[in-house]
Amino acid sequence: MSKPRKPKGRPISGWLILDKPVDFGSTEAVGKIKWLFNAQKAGHAGTLDPLASGMLPIALGDATKTVPYVMDGRKIYEFTVTWGEERASDDLEGEVTNSSEKRPTEEEIRALLPNYTGVISQVPPQFSAIKIAGERAYDLARDGETVGIPSREVEIHRLTLLKVERDRAFFEVECGKGTYVRSLARDFGRDLGCFGHISGLRRSFVAPFAEDMMVPLAELTALEAIEDRDERLAALDAFLVDTSEALSALPQIRISDDQAHRLRMGNPIILRGRDAPVAEPEAVALAGGKLIAIGEIGEGEFRPKRVFA
Repeated sequence: MSKPRKPKGRPISGWLILDKPVDFGSTEAVGKIKWLFNAQKAGHAGTLDPLASGMLPIALGDATKTVPYVMDGRKIYEFTVTWGEERASDDLEGEVTNSSEKRPTEEEIRALLPNYTGVISQVPPQFSAIKIAGERAYDLARDGETVGIPSREVEIHRLTLLKVERDRAFFEVECGKGTYVRSLARDFGRDLGCFGHISGLRRSFVAPFAEDMMVPLAELTALEAIEDRDERLAALDAFLVDTSEALSALPQIRISDDQAHRLRMGNPIILRGRDAPVAEPEAVALAGGKLIAIGEIGEGEFRPKRVFA
């Protein structure tokens, strides 16, 4: 009987809040960070298009178990819409599909914004990762197919017009999971009768990570010049954010080392005391400030769902 293969890389855990540059894909960025940190596992929380820059949270090791909690968080984007052309990809990469000489006034743009605030119905772009009959929409679009992508509800918490030029307008949007900013630009242009597409996009915030946590890729790759491996990895690890930061929105309980051992074995623990929470569908157990488990609280117990090394 063959022995299971030992995972390659270091069993490190944490979040790297990358400031992704333009013309660098999200999958490419994850691969680069995994290689730089010599990590066993890596994944990201929310794709950024190659033409977009900004915050791309990358989970290493056990932190990949917390990716869904970051995916569900609010996001803030700054984006530029160029008027006069609608494009197949709804950004600069696609071919022009519609054009217009009309340019909207600032008053017309401001009057439109309330229609795009709150819960709205949105059709994702043809060039998107949405699956249609098991195929990615962008694969079908590249093959020349035009597919009917069903609309879906997304939530826009805040939409601000920052500046207006003749051919361009600059916005900031705070939105929920699944929102396509490229679709906003496309729909703005259609409603204003002038067509439009995204010509600039930057993500500045992904809850719960703050903008000042971002690390430029160039700052990380510069550390490749450190010849001593241990020194180089230590310098990189200094940029990691603790895995538990991704779960800051969940209720937290403090437990003993003995209780932590029980949870790591997959067993529930009894919660005692007047201040013990009665019921929570999801909560975080911490011992000595370290993340031990995500679990459910009920009937005086904490029952682990996901356990961390």
